[in-house]
Amino acid sequence: MEPTFNNFGLEADLSYEFDLWGRIRNTVNAAKANQQASAADLATLDLALHAELATDYYTLRSQDQELILLEKTVADYAKSLELTQSLFKGGAAAQADVDQAQAQFETARTQATDISLGRAQTEHAIAVLIGVNPSGFHLDSNPLPTGTTPPLADFGLPSTLLERRPDVAAAERRVAAANAQIGVARAAYFPVFSLAAAAGLDSSHVSTWLTAPSRAWSVGPQGVFTLFDAGRHRAENARARAQYDEQVADYRNTVLTAYQQVEDNLAALRRLEEESSTQSAAVTATAKALEQARFRYKAGLVTYLEVATTETNALQAELSRVNILNRRMNSSILLVKALGGGWQKERLGQGLSDNKVPPDTYAVTR
Repeated sequence: MEPTFNNFGLEADLSYEFDLWGRIRNTVNAAKANQQASAADLATLDLALHAELATDYYTLRSQDQELILLEKTVADYAKSLELTQSLFKGGAAAQADVDQAQAQFETARTQATDISLGRAQTEHAIAVLIGVNPSGFHLDSNPLPTGTTPPLADFGLPSTLLERRPDVAAAERRVAAANAQIGVARAAYFPVFSLAAAAGLDSSHVSTWLTAPSRAWSVGPQGVFTLFDAGRHRAENARARAQYDEQVADYRNTVLTAYQQVEDNLAALRRLEEESSTQSAAVTATAKALEQARFRYKAGLVTYLEVATTETNALQAELSRVNILNRRMNSSILLVKALGGGWQKERLGQGLSDNKVPPDTYAVTR
C-alpha cells in the first residue's frame, strides 16, 4: 500500500504582453469601431421609424382632407339625384339621367368608404409605431390645408450634410474595424514577447505552509514564435484584406445611395411644386366647367351625362391636388431622412473624425 502525502499550494500568476507589433492596439480599435457602428445602426433604425411615423401622419391628414371632399361630393350628388328625379317626374329628364345620377351617387359613397378604411389602417400603423394598442388609439380628423407647403431644408454642402447620416457613419466605422483587423493579422507573423511573474506558497505541512521557507516566486521574459503554420497566417491576412475590400465597397455604395436619395427627393420637391401649381389651375378650371354644366342642365340644354362627367373631372382634380400635397410632404420628410435628420457623428464618441480610413488604400501598410 502506497503512502499518502499532502501538499498545500497557493499561487498567483501575472503576465504582461508587450504590444510591439500593434496586435492588442488594433484589436481594441476594431472592437471600438464595431461598437460605434452598432450604435450608428441603432440611430439608423430610429431615424427610419421617425420618418415612417411622419409619413403616416401626413398620409392620415391627407386622407382626412379626401374624406371631407368626398363627403361634400356625396352631398352634392344626392342633391343632383334629387333634382334629376324631380325633372324625370315632370317629364323633363329621361330615366337614363336618373340611373346615371344614382350610379354617380353610389360610386362616391363607395369611394368615401374606401378612404375611411385606408384612414383606419393608417391610424393603426401610427399606433404600432408609437407602441400603442391599435384598438384603443384614435386621432381626430384634422385635414391638411390645401395651402400647406413643405418645410424648407437647410441644404448647405451635400458632402457635409451626408456626414449626418448614421448609415454612412456605420459603414465608415466598419471600414475602420476591418482596417484594424488587417493590423491584427499582420502582427501574427511576428513573435509575441511578454513578461511573466509568479508567486505563491507550497508546503507538505499546514504548520509550515505560511512560513518563509514555503514561499516560491519566479519572474522572467517569455517569447513565442510560430515556425510553421501551413499557411494559416497568410490565409488569415488575405481574409482580413478581403473583408476590408468588402467594407470599402459597402461604404462607397452607402455614400452613393445617400447622394441618390438626396437628389431624388430634391428633384421630387421641384417637380411636385410645379405639379401643385398646374393642378390648382386645373381645379379652378373644372370648378368653372361644372358650374356651367349645371346651369345648362337645369335649362334643359344638355343631358345629365355632361354634368356627371364634369362632376367626376372636378372631383378627380381635387383629389389629385390633395395627393400631390401629400407627396410633397412625404418627399420633404424623405429629404430630411436622406440628410440624416439632424443626427451627428459625434454621438458615437470621441475619435471618429480623427480615425478616417481612406477607402482606396490600406492604412496599416503605409
